[in-house]
Amino acid sequence: MPSYRAETRPYSMEENKEKKEGAAQLYDLNAKWDTCFDLTIRRFVYSSLSGAFGGLLLFRSPVTRWASVAFGAGVGIGTSYTECSYKFDAYPSMWTSPKTSIPQAASQEKRDK
Repeated sequence: MPSYRAETRPYSMEENKEKKEGAAQLYDLNAKWDTCFDLTIRRFVYSSLSGAFGGLLLFRSPVTRWASVAFGAGVGIGTSYTECSYKFDAYPSMWTSPKTSIPQAASQEKRDK
C-alpha cells in the first residue's frame, strides 16, 4: 500500500556544511574587518604615493608637496571608508537638500505669462 505522506529526508553533511558556510560568509565580522583593514591600508599607501608623485611633478614648495600627500591620504581613507560602509550594510549618511515647493499661485502666474 503506497504512503501518502511527503517523504522527508535528513540533510546530508555536505548540504548542512554548505548552508553553514553561506550563513558564515554573510555574518562573518572578522572577515569583514580584515577586508576593511587591508583595503584601508592599501588605499592610504597608494593614494599617498600618488599624491607625493603628483606633488613632486607639479609643485616646487615643500609645503604644497606635503599638502598633495595629505590630500592623497585623505582621498584614500575616504574611499576605503565608503567601501567598508557598503560591506557592513550601513551606508554613509548623506545630506539631502531641503525640498522646496512652489506655491500654486506662483506656478499659475508663470503659466499665464
